[in-house]
Amino acid sequence: MLRVIGKRLALLVPTLLGLSILLFLWVRSLPGGPATALLGDRATPEAVERINELYGFNRPLIEQYFIYMGKLLQGDFGTSLLTGRPVLEEFATRFPATLELTIVALIFAIGIGIPLGYLAAKHYGRWPDHGSVVLSLVGITIPVFFLAFILKWLFAIKIPIFPTDGRQNPRINATHVTDFYVLDGLLTREWDASWDAFMHLVLPGIALGTIPLAIIVRITRASVLEVQNADYVRTAKAKGLLERTIRNRFILRNAMLPVTTTIGLQLGLLISGAVLTETVFAFSGIGRFLRDAIFNLDYPVLQGFIIFIAILYSLINLIVDISYSVIDPRVRVQ
Repeated sequence: MLRVIGKRLALLVPTLLGLSILLFLWVRSLPGGPATALLGDRATPEAVERINELYGFNRPLIEQYFIYMGKLLQGDFGTSLLTGRPVLEEFATRFPATLELTIVALIFAIGIGIPLGYLAAKHYGRWPDHGSVVLSLVGITIPVFFLAFILKWLFAIKIPIFPTDGRQNPRINATHVTDFYVLDGLLTREWDASWDAFMHLVLPGIALGTIPLAIIVRITRASVLEVQNADYVRTAKAKGLLERTIRNRFILRNAMLPVTTTIGLQLGLLISGAVLTETVFAFSGIGRFLRDAIFNLDYPVLQGFIIFIAILYSLINLIVDISYSVIDPRVRVQ
């Protein structure tokens, strides 16, 4: 186990190093240079010169790269041009909101996707199978922002069951300990605050989790179909083992390997793809902050976000690899 973790951590170094080089070259290849791109319409020669001096863009390229890497290694992701605050500080403030939304979306996708995929495989060729395939195709093809608008119009405006936007009703005097609003309400026993925060998460969580749900259904269905026809499953049935034992020990455990990979990849995509959902529901997370950075050409934020997501993806892949050895002991032997 420790050897697997060590190998995966060693692979992080060349991956992040290569990404840092690409990011560095991307900023320096912007039309008119990074200073002109940052200033936009205000790019007078004097202003460009000041920006070049401030950020060191007038130094040799190799020197700029080592300065850039030195700051990254110290946790300095730059300063936001919009707020004037460090990018890492902005992310730390907003990340709990995005992570809370991502967790809800992932629970929705896994909680429905795996049972539905298993049900489709068990009833292969019949109406549960056809229905799950149709639903998964619909889920993949509907754009996230369109579904978000439909859910908001139907269940927040037309039938006002859920809140329309935000993370929590501002009239609730809630105590925030961790900035995970649902958890904060549970920790402080402010049950109304926790419930209100959860209700604010339902619609954006469904909108964000629909595509991962559709993908998990299809992967689970295909994986279970492959495993349930394996020789060891037929042998277990011939021995007269209980259906529950065959399902849990032989079918689901072996079918979960590709599903685990899919879930890990979808977790990273959910965090990086929350921009549209958070914009529609005015959810104050990283996605909404990133949208503002894109429209205002806040390149330090964009660079920091890409590095942040790369590190996150790498850690998620590490967790997926570890889970492989837990689910299937054969992986530990290999």
